[in-house]
Amino acid sequence: MPNFDYEAPTSLKTALGVLSGNGENRPLAGGTDVIDQLKNNRRNADLVVDLKRIPELLTLELDEGRLRIGAAVSCTEVHNLTSENDCFPALSEASELIGSIHIQNRASIGGNVCNAAPSADTIPALLVHEAIAHTASATGGREIPLIDFFAGPGQTVLQKGEILKELVLPVPSSNTASAYLRFIPRNEMDIAVAGVGSLIEVDPSSNIVQKARIALASVAPTPVRAYTAENFLEGSTIDNPTIEKAADLAVEAAVPITDVRGSAEYRKELVKVLTKRTLNICRERLA
Repeated sequence: MPNFDYEAPTSLKTALGVLSGNGENRPLAGGTDVIDQLKNNRRNADLVVDLKRIPELLTLELDEGRLRIGAAVSCTEVHNLTSENDCFPALSEASELIGSIHIQNRASIGGNVCNAAPSADTIPALLVHEAIAHTASATGGREIPLIDFFAGPGQTVLQKGEILKELVLPVPSSNTASAYLRFIPRNEMDIAVAGVGSLIEVDPSSNIVQKARIALASVAPTPVRAYTAENFLEGSTIDNPTIEKAADLAVEAAVPITDVRGSAEYRKELVKVLTKRTLNICRERLA
């Protein structure tokens, strides 16, 4: 591992000042990605800034209107809160899939987002729940819809000295259900060949879909939304033919590559299967 300096500030102002300095300065929210990347020379750093001691980045609050997740909050904490309160089921499921329990206790949802891996499990769940990324820098902050946060594999729109402060998700209506599923060839290979998050809001009196969100992982350079499938679902009755058609349409958003984990065509077929399954889970949860 290359040599680098390390700092663990206890205030957001101090951290932002340090990160905006000269050199290759990298924030650390959990470290499960960046430390491995440094060890394997996939990233460089002159300074690593540990964000785990900053109160503003450790916020985890759920009220009637929104869920706030600080950038340094662990996957375990998010899973526990969402499962105990029976809310944001797709996020609850995804946050329990990040490596082992030991990794989940350390890794953060914010770090999973900022690592910007196309295969990241929490991102489709956050996208279907319409997460907004709130950033902070020495010169101010921004609010960025999460779908606009990713610039490419491993790349975000964050500028030098700017960090993710928190993710904010609106609390869905009681007539809403979500689900996340991924496919991995074996338990030891903990990277999704394809992943799908789905959310539907249904009018209980007519069974007509009022809102639909479908997000895909590991089938494009960045996480993507299946807009054509979403538009088809909205205004339709949620039945077997509708779900079959939506699953077919979701494939249009996928532009996968062929690699050692699967061919492009295989990934497209997985998108179809996982979309169908997640929509059926949503329907069951609304029953």
